[in-house]
Amino acid sequence: MTPPAAVGREELLGLYAAVGWTAYTRDPDALVAAVQASTWVHVERRAGTLVGLVRVLSDDLAIAWIQDLLVHPDHQRAGLGRALATAALERFAHVRTVGLLTDDEPRQRAFYESVGLVALPEAAGGRLRSFVRLR
Repeated sequence: MTPPAAVGREELLGLYAAVGWTAYTRDPDALVAAVQASTWVHVERRAGTLVGLVRVLSDDLAIAWIQDLLVHPDHQRAGLGRALATAALERFAHVRTVGLLTDDEPRQRAFYESVGLVALPEAAGGRLRSFVRLR
């Protein structure tokens, strides 16, 4: 694991911008603070350049929320996303519930199902609901 302090402001902004996550890049100070306040952050680098990141918020007992998992477009489809997801799932394997929120896109669903996550309607026989507020 690379501690959040080892991830520079400009490289964070560059990675988030590269994947089009402008909701994060509009307020660079908030992005840096969010990453620093995360329970756990793991990064992937190639030749010293930040190319992927996963960050998790958790109480380390009952819940772990994969807040961000992103891979620079130039490095997608090369196993980095799977490595990041696997690292997070292994780190929080003892936690009862691991969740995330993502786009309703077939490739996203296929990816997360391939690493062992289940879409909420199929979890627990469909007896669970999820509620969110987005700003």
